[in-house]
Amino acid sequence: MKKRWKIIMSILCASALLMSCGSKDSGNTDNQKNPEKSATQYKLEMIRPKAYNTIKGLSLEPGSTISIIGRNSDDSYWKEVEKGAKQAVADLNAALGYKGSDKIKLSYSSPSVCDDVNEQVNLLDAELDRAPAAIAIATIDATACSIQFDLAAENGIPIITFDSGNDYQKIASHVSTDNLKATQTAANNFAEMIGKEGEIIVFAQDSISTTATTRLNGFLDVIKTNYPDISVVEVYRFDELNALAKQISDEEKANPTEFPKPRDPEDISQADIIEYLLKKHPNLKGIYATNLDTTQAVAKVIKKGDFGDLKFVGFDGGKEQVALLESGVLDGIIVQNPYGMGYAAVVAAARVSLGLANNSFVNTGYAWVTPENMEAKKINKILY
Repeated sequence: MKKRWKIIMSILCASALLMSCGSKDSGNTDNQKNPEKSATQYKLEMIRPKAYNTIKGLSLEPGSTISIIGRNSDDSYWKEVEKGAKQAVADLNAALGYKGSDKIKLSYSSPSVCDDVNEQVNLLDAELDRAPAAIAIATIDATACSIQFDLAAENGIPIITFDSGNDYQKIASHVSTDNLKATQTAANNFAEMIGKEGEIIVFAQDSISTTATTRLNGFLDVIKTNYPDISVVEVYRFDELNALAKQISDEEKANPTEFPKPRDPEDISQADIIEYLLKKHPNLKGIYATNLDTTQAVAKVIKKGDFGDLKFVGFDGGKEQVALLESGVLDGIIVQNPYGMGYAAVVAAARVSLGLANNSFVNTGYAWVTPENMEAKKINKILY
């Protein structure tokens, strides 16, 4: 009897040990996989309508190509867009069981120089020659590409836009952040930060894209309507470089005592202009920047100089932006969902190529992030 009892206990102990080991291994696997999976899933769940966060029901022809054209090939935001687009195409191939030459192909391209309109138009021409099932493009110039879009329509190639839209009337769908709401969120939080009064400067990425126009005008409207004691002393768009460089050069030449070696306009950089504007307004209380590039450009100047205790709010949530939040250079950022944008752009392109109904606007979501909330689980999931 004792011998049988010892055998039973040995079996139970061995079983418990195996269960314990299995549980430990499972826990390690979850710890390794779940954070990435849950972050990806959260980014997809931000997309509205929900039909654009899934590839279900999208039975594209074998060997089809979807063309995606961005605005920049080099920064963290656009790398996230590409990552999301690639995942959507991979999901399509997996769901449809396509392999080899039958696989749906993603042709992803962007200008080598950020926001180079001419290069983007050339890329669009190249994609039209490829005759893809559909094209999704983040147009740099809201008025450009109409000739190419007409050509696409004549050849049965549907066009959607993402990130930044276009004035062309036959765009099937637009996938992006709700830029007006995001801007209003930034403006109201920014106003609270500076005590609803004082002088501020706005830096916008350009004067030709719908994104820049919406983020600039939306911000100015909120400040003008709700905060009469806040004064916008400067609005500078980065494509105004040449005009302001000439103005600065002329001022230096007119004051030889202060500037014994005045600079020529071509020697004045974007950083020089930012520094000039900040020094021009010694009572400045805050800065608002409308995208990743403007935010980082202003941050570099602030870090090198002594401009007092400025409140600074910008856009986008890459590693450099997060570091600026942690160091106190940035006080708040609107973090978009570029991964979800890339994914939804592929879905929208696939839907329109199949003749399925498409929403005119697909909202990929955003979050307001500060040093105080950046470690929250939901916020941490959308940083990139």
